Amino acid sequence: MSRNNDFAGQYSRIENTTSLKGEIISSGDFRVDGILEGSIKIKGKIVVGKEGLIDGSVSCESADIEGKLKGKINVSGSFNLRSTAIVEGEVAMGKLIVESGASLNAKCKMKNEELLSDVKTLPKINKSHEKTA
Repeated sequence: MSRNNDFAGQYSRIENTTSLKGEIISSGDFRVDGILEGSIKIKGKIVVGKEGLIDGSVSCESADIEGKLKGKINVSGSFNLRSTAIVEGEVAMGKLIVESGASLNAKCKMKNEELLSDVKTLPKINKSHEKTA
């Protein structure tokens, strides 16, 4: 299965020897092993490696964090914190997955408003129904 936002299965990336200040906008997946000070808005998945640091705002579909993330984070899907992750700031996410050892010191909000519209109320069970063995 190939994804439209991948190029031969490779992430766009900031290497561990690179420091960048500014704004990144991408329709593909992105990996940060270096330092990003600013904002990143992507339609795919963001990965922050063990040596990676993002200090700013993040908006993405899903995130897999091994390094440091500080700022305002908006993840529409799953927000996965590995055991080496350090996250500070404000986080809005669809689903949170945390490994033992991860540090999460943030104001968190689950995006369940969209999910509640899909929830249907079941009719009450009529207690006078007949039971058979």
